[in-house]
Amino acid sequence: MISNCLAYARAAKNQGRPIVGIMCEFTPRELILAAGGVPVCLCGGSAATAAAAESELPAGLCPLIKSTYGYHLQRSNGLLEMADLIVAETTCDGKKKMFELMGRSRPMYILELPQKPDDSDARSHWLVELRKFRTFLESRFSVRITDGRLREAIDLMNRERQLRRQLAWRMRSDPPPMSGRQLLQLKSTISGIPADLEQYERMLQLLDAGPVERHLAGRARVLVTGVPLVHGAERVLELIESRGGVVVAMENCTGLKPLVEEICTGGGDPLAGLAETYFHLPCSVMTPNRRRLELLRELVKEFRPQCIIEVVWQGCLTYDVESALVRQLVQEELHLGYLKLQTDYSPSDSARLGTRIEALLETLPQRSPHGD
Repeated sequence: MISNCLAYARAAKNQGRPIVGIMCEFTPRELILAAGGVPVCLCGGSAATAAAAESELPAGLCPLIKSTYGYHLQRSNGLLEMADLIVAETTCDGKKKMFELMGRSRPMYILELPQKPDDSDARSHWLVELRKFRTFLESRFSVRITDGRLREAIDLMNRERQLRRQLAWRMRSDPPPMSGRQLLQLKSTISGIPADLEQYERMLQLLDAGPVERHLAGRARVLVTGVPLVHGAERVLELIESRGGVVVAMENCTGLKPLVEEICTGGGDPLAGLAETYFHLPCSVMTPNRRRLELLRELVKEFRPQCIIEVVWQGCLTYDVESALVRQLVQEELHLGYLKLQTDYSPSDSARLGTRIEALLETLPQRSPHGD
């Protein structure tokens, strides 16, 4: 999908459409689409660019932040170089400070995210932020984002969420119709590409008509939670499935987290509906972040994993600290196997991680090749 996205972005830019880079699921893609723009996820997943960023960033910083900034320094990401605007979300402190450096030479808009979801004024503050963002996009790109255009963009993104959710939901079967790695490949870095949606529909038809993947039968069912596994940083997922597991669900931002809820406008203000749904994302920057635990409970019921593996990037303090709550939930309430893997983008610890994964899977009850 990456080469397809690059070609799509080039064609769109030649047609005069602005390319808008985003760094987090909290940025409403619908507003960018309604402004005529192309929303592109620019989170870096390269170990090489992460190392390059250490000329200006701390070595102990999260590799996703370093990799993204490394692309900026090296000017080696074609999508980033095309970007007419970068939308920077105030999630973790590392990202916020990196955005200050990147903003010295790239056009940037800071979207402030309230981080106390239970506060009475949190939603109203977030809605004000999205209204300001809407006004900025209109001024920046000389367009008018009408409620009608916004509803069209919401319908498009709801369709994309629905199709991707249906693909993910197929993994509830035993055995699942594909590996978790194959499912992760069915994710585009650009939202709302018509050809992608057509391929999602075709894939659903193939899965429903195709034979059962018997080579996945009897494997330990694994749910992955934690940090996003962006393009180029799928190594842990591959390690799990090369050691005999099959990842049937991913709770993280590159998995089900942004897909479980659609935008509902109810005939009212579409921006208010947009704000409400995006604010529900259970990111670890939220405090308290009870929704993540609620989502994990729901996914365990649906996908019936035997264990949960939590992935935390080194230097990602919010997910690292929150892992204590996840471990308690998994072991004491859900009574499932649990493993926390803390790593970065370098493959140097692959053997050690693989051994730990094997040790966890060996403790699980053996399953028959018939999926029993």
